[in-house]
Amino acid sequence: MFAKQSCFLAVAATAALACGFTTAADAAGLFTLKSKTFADGHMMPKKVSNTDAVNKNPNCVGQNVSPELHWSNVPDGTKSLVLLMSDPEGRAPGGVSHWVAYGIDPAKVTGFAEGATSKDSDQYVGGKSTMGVGHYSGPCTPPNATPHHYTFILIASDFAPTDLPPGLTREDIIAKFGPPPAHVKGVTGLIGLFVNPWHK
Repeated sequence: MFAKQSCFLAVAATAALACGFTTAADAAGLFTLKSKTFADGHMMPKKVSNTDAVNKNPNCVGQNVSPELHWSNVPDGTKSLVLLMSDPEGRAPGGVSHWVAYGIDPAKVTGFAEGATSKDSDQYVGGKSTMGVGHYSGPCTPPNATPHHYTFILIASDFAPTDLPPGLTREDIIAKFGPPPAHVKGVTGLIGLFVNPWHK
């Protein structure tokens, strides 16, 4: 009896372990966007906020250091990636477009180092943010409000890296895609919080 029970427990444990590996393998296969600068759904460091030296805005309390970003498991058929960063609570009701980048070649670029996109780069085509630039523009969150949700959306598309011209706004990009699911091979995202006065 003891031998049979031991055998049953061993089989159950092996099955559970196998299921655990399957779940981990399935999760590992998902198209994913991550950052070493901040964890998804958590507060971003003060340095990612824009700087008042450029904007003359006291709500800009950082150094405009763009966060590290990296992605994995890009879907089959993807020719280029589109990255959009926005603050849906900013300048309500329309929100603020902080960064529009596209033409990212997944065969050559698997992420951006911290600070690398605080200026124009040949790793992507710069669009036009609410601030009128093609590179990263960090938060300038108004004081005495709940944390804003700075949303990074990475879209896998069938657009070739050179299909879209520079200077497109977020709205322009959306129009280029057309009705869903046109041109979309997959999508993933990441949210960083920011509040002013800054605190963890």
